Amino acid sequence: MKLLVTGGAGYVGSVCAAHLLEAGHEVVVLDDLSTGHRDAVPSGATFVEAELGAGADEVLGAGGFDGVLHFAARSLVGESVTEPEKYWSGNVVASFRLLEAIRRHAVPRLVFSSTAATYGEPDQVPIPESAPTRPTNPYGASKLAIDHMITSYATAHGLAATSLRYFNVAGAHVAGDTHLGERHTVETHLIPLVLQVASGTRESISIFGDDWPTPDGTCVRDYIHVDDLADAHLLALQHSTAGDHAVYNLGSGHGFSVLEVVETCRSVTGHPIPAVVAPRRAGDPAVLVAAGHRAAEQLGWKPSRTALARIVADAWEFARGR
Repeated sequence: MKLLVTGGAGYVGSVCAAHLLEAGHEVVVLDDLSTGHRDAVPSGATFVEAELGAGADEVLGAGGFDGVLHFAARSLVGESVTEPEKYWSGNVVASFRLLEAIRRHAVPRLVFSSTAATYGEPDQVPIPESAPTRPTNPYGASKLAIDHMITSYATAHGLAATSLRYFNVAGAHVAGDTHLGERHTVETHLIPLVLQVASGTRESISIFGDDWPTPDGTCVRDYIHVDDLADAHLLALQHSTAGDHAVYNLGSGHGFSVLEVVETCRSVTGHPIPAVVAPRRAGDPAVLVAAGHRAAEQLGWKPSRTALARIVADAWEFARGR
């Protein structure tokens, strides 16, 4: 297939682009490099530096595309609360322009990078796709709005669409000389933050509350290796149906606490990693774990890199090689 990958210079987009190339697909990466990195675009992909709306229309206008994988987005929860305009414009409006380009140029397939943040604070755990969608911040709301747009385009225009709602993506793609991982200007994810302590760029890691209703008192999250996530995108391309918008949760179905993550990072890195208990953060659910039955049954997807030590070790190898 000939595929357009928006946001393919970012963390998840670059790893998925690498997997697509390894599977024999022709890949064009579109990224404005506002948060991505030029050297993260995998060798073998054609790179176009441009903003999403106009750039996608021009690229897709060349014809011959079999699908789009859409990763380009703003994704900082805190920023979305203080500057929501960036998320309604950069996520929702930009994605609308992408959908219009897809419609104009008759591209048959779309796989969208959605998020578990669409669910907000869940009533039940593990979280199924049937759970109510009640996002608690503009970031999650913007992703849910895009999901709704995609549903309407699939119904009205016959688009074969899939939204993949990620839980906590972690790890790195380490294959030969190709090392692709997290390197955000503003880092908010736990594992890379803990590894910053091990590498000496951060003094300690903050644990936001140790009195949660969990076995060790710290929050529990579902971590999924970025390579497993990429596998799901390839399967979604194969199993999409014209006129249908399928939604799948992507997680391991098992959670690890903040303390378990810190201890695993200590073990992998050999560093003591000082931890400081801080007050709870407002809006943090105690437990977020995915119910992944639908992806297993309909896509044939099951994560295989679920060991936390494996996830941390790959992330650490990437961090040390930067």
